[in-house]
Amino acid sequence: MYDLYVLIIFIHVLSAVVSIGPLFVLFAVLKKMREADLAMEEAYIAIFRYVVRLIKHAGHVLVGSGILLVYLGPWPWNTPWIVATIGLMVLSIFFLARGFSGTLKKFSDPEVERLPLLSTLHKATWIYITILVLMLALMVIKPTLW
Repeated sequence: MYDLYVLIIFIHVLSAVVSIGPLFVLFAVLKKMREADLAMEEAYIAIFRYVVRLIKHAGHVLVGSGILLVYLGPWPWNTPWIVATIGLMVLSIFFLARGFSGTLKKFSDPEVERLPLLSTLHKATWIYITILVLMLALMVIKPTLW
């Protein structure tokens, strides 16, 4: 049973890395998009969508492995850091849908100005990274919040 628990921890940590790491690539993509022509912009948007899809699916693994860790581990569901992490996770799900997907769809409209959209994506990327790092801190530090 211990070996299974350790394997699930490994999967959980790996999925956390895959959920956060690719977001930093998006800053380079956003920088390139500022000077890109329409054809290159479409390629960069495709990269952006791929990264968002990758972190979304890594998040599914992260949630699934987290549920197993709570079920098999020593912490009950009402542990403060678990409750706070779940709250942030719910927030991140809504934010991922609104902060990225909606903005990316606007690029298909030729009437929309590009620089404000790029600024929105840049801000959304930092907000999402912040939410994920807060969840990571809660899982690592396991603070007593109440």
